[in-house]
Amino acid sequence: MMSRIREGEGLEEHRQAARKSAITGMIKWWQLVLFLTMCTVIVLSFHEPPPLDVPEPFRAASRIFYYHVPVAWVTVVAYFTGMFYGIRYLKTRDWRDDQRAHTAAQIGTVFCVLAMITGAIFAKVAWGSYWNWDPRQVSIFMLLLLYSSYFALRGSLNSDHSRGTLSAVYSILSIFAVPFFMFVMPRMSQSLHPAQITLNPDSTRPIFFTSVACFMLLYYWMVSVSFKINLRLCARERKF
Repeated sequence: MMSRIREGEGLEEHRQAARKSAITGMIKWWQLVLFLTMCTVIVLSFHEPPPLDVPEPFRAASRIFYYHVPVAWVTVVAYFTGMFYGIRYLKTRDWRDDQRAHTAAQIGTVFCVLAMITGAIFAKVAWGSYWNWDPRQVSIFMLLLLYSSYFALRGSLNSDHSRGTLSAVYSILSIFAVPFFMFVMPRMSQSLHPAQITLNPDSTRPIFFTSVACFMLLYYWMVSVSFKINLRLCARERKF
């Protein structure tokens, strides 16, 4: 009896050790560097002077610039990545390319929501309301609706071939709207958002560009993990 208990305890310890080693193996050196760098960016973004040369009441709120602009930039990169893999799917008909395009669109939409939220936070401080129907707020909201339709389209199709083909065509056509909504439409009419952004001291530039690099690497990490999950789920569904 005692030997069985000891064997059970030894087996449980072995399982716990295996789980710890698996978790440790998942954490790569660059992921640890990314975590430490992002922590440093967060600390410096509040320690250094405000980044934007704006009137005094809004200077403290302008610190969100370190996060709002990088997540908006990642949104554009993610949607262009989805278009790239959509084109590849039309050429190769490889369902994995369709999953890559879908994954990039998912992560891009997450960052699009973050860009809208961070912009709304600044709007509350600067203009007194989270939502002011400003051209920049409207344009990013329309971009979010555009890609929400992309997911609705995918969900309405049962055939892998039809889903991949129509999704690829939709992402290719939609990509023309991305630069329009992000860069052109906000400048077509008068906006509360400042037309030109001037960075304050030189110390803010390294923080900003480091933040952009961190969010780009974070995007790559999220896409890699999400693609592996989607790939396994899709492969499991294809077996049945």
